[in-house]
Amino acid sequence: MAKRFKRVIHWFRRDLRISDNRALHEASRAAEALIPVYVPSTWTDEHAWTGPNRQAFLCQSLASLDANLRTRSGRLVVRSGTAPGVLGKLARETGAEAIYFNLDPDPFGRETESEVRSVADELGIECHGFHDATLHAPGEVLTQSDEPYRVYTPYSKSWLALDKPEPVPTPREVPVPEGIDSEELPELSHWGLDDPADILEGGEKAARKRMREAVKRSGDYAKLRDCPSVRGTSRLSQDLRHGLISIRTLHQMLVEHAADHRGVRDGVDTLVKELAWREFYMAILHHYPEVLEHEFNPNWRGLPWDEPDAKFEAWKTGRTGFPLVDAGMRELLATGHMHNRLRMITAMFLTKDLHLDWRLGESFFMQQLVDGEIASNNGGWQWSAGTGADAAPYFRIQNPWSQSKRHDPEGKYIKRWVPELADVDVARLHDPPEDGQPIADDYPLPCVDHKEERERTLAIFKKHKEETSG
Repeated sequence: MAKRFKRVIHWFRRDLRISDNRALHEASRAAEALIPVYVPSTWTDEHAWTGPNRQAFLCQSLASLDANLRTRSGRLVVRSGTAPGVLGKLARETGAEAIYFNLDPDPFGRETESEVRSVADELGIECHGFHDATLHAPGEVLTQSDEPYRVYTPYSKSWLALDKPEPVPTPREVPVPEGIDSEELPELSHWGLDDPADILEGGEKAARKRMREAVKRSGDYAKLRDCPSVRGTSRLSQDLRHGLISIRTLHQMLVEHAADHRGVRDGVDTLVKELAWREFYMAILHHYPEVLEHEFNPNWRGLPWDEPDAKFEAWKTGRTGFPLVDAGMRELLATGHMHNRLRMITAMFLTKDLHLDWRLGESFFMQQLVDGEIASNNGGWQWSAGTGADAAPYFRIQNPWSQSKRHDPEGKYIKRWVPELADVDVARLHDPPEDGQPIADDYPLPCVDHKEERERTLAIFKKHKEETSG
């Protein structure tokens, strides 16, 4: 028979839901009373890896979590400080006999977990971490020689072949003992931040609604996902990032949808493979945490990047004179989201047309994105820069003009996000101006010549390759 406790702490982190939550499920089974706690981060004013958009979404999601816990005889306890210090103090004052939590997929979270385990050991209480953020833990998907995969395709074949875990039940009750003090739910002022962009609604209820809608649309995913002017992607990345939905539930719903509806298999399979991409990048970060500071491919370490200048500011504000690039950046600024195809285009533009360090763009995206997932963001940036796992070869350089013509042929996406181009003939959006004049009033000329910068990039990479291979 499983051991029973009178009181345990459930430490909420990036699992801000009550449904299909592995650690919460196990904690509720193991204890008579549960203390659900969230520890807000202590930084203020500015952070290299987040910003007001994601923090505002977090605040909404914490309020939703508190409301959901109250429907089950519980509430969310909020305590400021470092997680090890807060959890240790809370355990002492409440007599909690164990701490339960879901494991964090990034190295910073794992370091904190180690410190929490040390505190639990000092107190003589138990500490239980559960795998929850992905379908498969990094150690589950390995080569035949038990080594991590460095390339997506063989990784995905192994990943797809594994049996997928099923959802776990939602606790009927999470009763919280009386007399436990809690701070107010955090607001943006906690971090000294300004107002966010026009972001999606946070919280488990809103996320589950988006998940149901995404599953219904999944049959069209393969053919629409690269068209930024329509609702062709799942739009679930922020919900997975904050744990508002469970990856187990999502996968099960997709499998059931494919079984119940004819003609949706291709779309569903393509979307499931995107879930595998997400877990591949998390595995890369787990096994090779140095990717946050260095190029994954050591052959490209030490590339001579230019110093950021006015062109970097033009890129950040969507004023490069390349309509599709500017549309993507303005969508990001306005909503805290950017279509996935545009993430690749804007990232490759920064690294291959402006010759700027991918780390600059990586950090800027993390400061703006509601869905800022450190592993996926790093993987995407290194892919675009040609330096990462499964990266685009350095000689494969996307042309923003041809990408525009291919993925936004009618200019709908461009005209939505760059309103000064709303009345411009579509044909002028897909080619650089030949007359030396801006294509619209108050819209800049292209800040660089793509053909020239492409040749410069090829020369830079080629020279570096020759110098380092000798």
